[in-house]
This record gives sequence, structure tokens and C-alpha cells, in this order.
Amino acid sequence: MRVAIAGGGIGGMTLALSLLDAGIDDVDVYESAPILKELGVGINVLPHAVRELTELGLLDELSSIGLPTAELEYYSKHGQLVWREPRGLAAGYHWPQLCIHRGELLGVLHRAVLDRLGRERVHTDHHLVRFGQKEGGPVWGEFVYQTRSSAGRVEADLLVGCDGIHSVVRRQLYPDEGPPKWNGITMWRGLTLGPPLPSGRTMILAGYLRRLAVVYPISKRYELEGRALINWVAQVGDAADGGMPRQDWEHTARMEDVLEPFASYVFDFLDVPSLIRGTEVIYQYPMVDRDPLPTWNFGRVTLLGDAAHPMYPVGSNGASQAVVDARVLARELALQPSIEAGVASYDAQRRPATARVVEANRRVGPEQCLDIVEQRAPDGFTNLDDIVSQRELAEIARSYKITAGFEPETLNSQPSLSVR
Repeated sequence: MRVAIAGGGIGGMTLALSLLDAGIDDVDVYESAPILKELGVGINVLPHAVRELTELGLLDELSSIGLPTAELEYYSKHGQLVWREPRGLAAGYHWPQLCIHRGELLGVLHRAVLDRLGRERVHTDHHLVRFGQKEGGPVWGEFVYQTRSSAGRVEADLLVGCDGIHSVVRRQLYPDEGPPKWNGITMWRGLTLGPPLPSGRTMILAGYLRRLAVVYPISKRYELEGRALINWVAQVGDAADGGMPRQDWEHTARMEDVLEPFASYVFDFLDVPSLIRGTEVIYQYPMVDRDPLPTWNFGRVTLLGDAAHPMYPVGSNGASQAVVDARVLARELALQPSIEAGVASYDAQRRPATARVVEANRRVGPEQCLDIVEQRAPDGFTNLDDIVSQRELAEIARSYKITAGFEPETLNSQPSLSVR
């Protein structure tokens, strides 16, 4: 079976490794970028995705780079504690939750693909422009270089679109879909190097959806040096202030634009303005997603990750869902009697599951506990139980874990996705 993967991001690289792990070794990855760089800021990888990366033999290297999350804390815009829960191993999972630099995670995956599949299997500066399927036969794809000159035509038994929210594969399959949908929220992201936070390995969220700060450390190396590389996200709902920002993860913003909305977010456990001021480069991006699709099953063509189910970055699920997609697709291709049956089984399992996450994220996901407090007690509270019960908060957290596929007892008892 020849598999062509369009897109060399986290989903595409995980798929390449998963296919090889499932015994499918005729795999090529085609990436638009001329060079695969370790760009970006921090992300959280949830236990259900860490489990799959562990089964691919990557946990030790990932653990030497990132940090395991031990606790998640939600605070109101006044710095009042709303909800606290253990995460990862501390919550009883068999696998950690990892905070890591997105580029370093991609670097681990990329090096593993080069080592296990061979350097000749990763084709950079190959941008897919169109594809087609021969009747009863293989699928073909045409690629161009960054110069737009032809990079040639490729044939394979299966084409998997792992090419992100602006996927060429998805656009050809659904030409009338239109652009991604913006919810009016602008996100700013940055990295700040400094002394460790008092919270150690805690992920902190403060505010509410339309004025939220998310903060967590991401680097084992700096922790060993007695310092911390802090990833922060600041998001503001500003649809009335102008049009949608550029959808470009390398688009930068002015510090003063970010500081003003969070000037009051100075607490004894976290100083958000200081984090922002300590950042060399601030990246800006709109919070966008797309509607769930009616099918990803196109015989010898399918979608994966952000190409299949772009979602709001709520609940730390984007990269994690792509990892699970890759493992399920590889397993079904290995176990089903035909490629078409494998794609159909993958579609039946992952499309409804990820559609539920997309919809849950539109309802604010687990962060809805902060919106509840903001709505019911915008000036702060004396007794949290008068505003929202611990039972309601616990149910919000549990319900989202079930929807996203990482409820601890269920995950710990699930059979492995490995074929061997």
C-alpha cells in the first residue's frame, strides 16, 4: 500500500510513524515549507494523545524536553479561585499530560520519521495544488515548489490530507465551504523566560472566554537551570473593533495592544502584564474553526487533524485529536480488508467523535466554569458556593473529558490502538 501524506505537521508526522508501526512502510510525506523549522509556542498534549505517542516509543524523548502538567487551576478576572483539579499522572492517568513547545514536539516526530522511514521519504517544498482518482485505481497528486514551478506528479493508493485549516484537499472535496469561521476573539501568544512561577507545574487560566489569560511552563531544560520558559495566551473578544486578523501563525502584534486589556490581571500568584512585557515576539491569530463535515470518506482520499476538524483551541485538544486520528487511521488501514474499508471505518469512528469536540469547544468547553462566574458574579464573590456549586463545576470538567476522549477510568481501561 502506497500512502501519500499531504502535510508534515504534527498530524502528518504522527500518521507516518503510525503507519510504519502498523506494518505499512511505503509512505511519503509532502510538506509545503522548504525547511521544517521548530516554530511556534507552547501546547498541551493530553493523556490520550501522550498514550499514543508513548506506544510509538517517543515518551522518553518528549519527557526530556517538555514538562508534565500536575494541576489545572481556573481563576476569575479578580484572581479568585474557581476550580482546581489534578492532571496527568496526579489525576490517576497511566500517562502524563505534557506541556511542550510545539516546534520541539514536531522536531521529535520529524527526527523519528527520518530515522525510521528514511530521509528520502520526507519531501519538503512540495505544495499540493490538485489531486484526482483513477477509476478503480490509484489517486494522483500534483505538487509545486515555492517558486510555483512544477514539483511533479505523484501516484499513491491513498492520499491523506493533513494540510491544516486551509487544506487544499478539503477545499477540492468541499469547494463551496468558504473560509473558516471566526468567533470574534483574537488570540495573542508568546514565550517569556524568567524565574519559575509559584505554581510550579500548574496550568493557570484566569478571566473568562472573551478576556482570558492562559499560562504554563513548557521547558525541562530551563527548569533544570532554575528558570522557567512560560507559554502564555491572551485572548480578547473584539469583533466590534474591526475585521478578522490575518490567519497566519507568524503574524506578530504590538505589545501595547495586548497589555491594555490585561492591565488589571496582576495577582499574588500571577502577573500577566509582566509576562507580556518580558516577551520578545508576540504572535496574533483569530480564533477560528469550521463546521463538522458530513463525511471524510472519499475512497482513496481522506482528511486528518485540522484539515478534517479544525476547532477552537479550547481544552487543549487540537494536536491531541490529530494524534488519535493518525493512530486510528493506521490501525484501520492495517486491519480492514481494503483501503476503502479502512477509510470508511476510520471515518465512522473519528468524524462523529471530533464533531462532538468541535461543538463542545464552541460552547466554551471546560472553560465555561469561568464564564458562569463572570455572568453570575462580575464584581467578584465572597462565597463561591453561592455562585456555582462544586458539583456543577465537577460535572463540567468530567463531561468535557468524556466528550474529548480522556476521561481517566475509560482511557486507562481502553485496549491499545497498536496493531502489533
